[in-house]
Amino acid sequence: MRNDKFHGRVQSDGRICNAPGCDEPGEFRAPGIRTSGFDGPGDYRWFCLDHVRQFNSGYDFFAGMTADEILAAQSPLAGWERETRAFRADAGIDSAPRWSDFTDPLEAISARARARRSDHVRAAQAARRGISPDERKAYDVLNLDYGADRRALRSRYSALVRQYHPDRNGGDRSHEGRLQEVVEAYNLLKASAPFA
Repeated sequence: MRNDKFHGRVQSDGRICNAPGCDEPGEFRAPGIRTSGFDGPGDYRWFCLDHVRQFNSGYDFFAGMTADEILAAQSPLAGWERETRAFRADAGIDSAPRWSDFTDPLEAISARARARRSDHVRAAQAARRGISPDERKAYDVLNLDYGADRRALRSRYSALVRQYHPDRNGGDRSHEGRLQEVVEAYNLLKASAPFA
């Protein structure tokens, strides 16, 4: 297939114009019924020169849009009001790393990638065991392995309560939010199938 980039002609053997009743070679690409999106470029129709001119003269990019959508699409800032994943500070992964914890920026990036990979592995393990997302979050709050039994659950809960409860840690009330998360996670897990 040879592409003449200056006028859009793409020569190919055997492709016929998609216009009904036309036997000319289909050398010019036009948008198809399925538009481009996250799953690919979409479909194309192929026309001869006369039919692609006819198609282009009747093509309306704004077909099906409301007046507000048309105005927004015509704005010179269209698309810039939202951050793309690549330009967000966290690159769509999590919060930005604490750069002061690392001597080399590549170490920070590597640590984030390892954490992301371990999250995926842990999620896959939970799915194989039939653990719901809420239960998985509870396991993470309590820092428990998915194979833990009722005794391990109770032991971990007791240790975390001693660590975060103001009556047990010298009156420090700064961990009350974390303590609430631990209690909720424990109550959820102790009622779940593996611990019942």
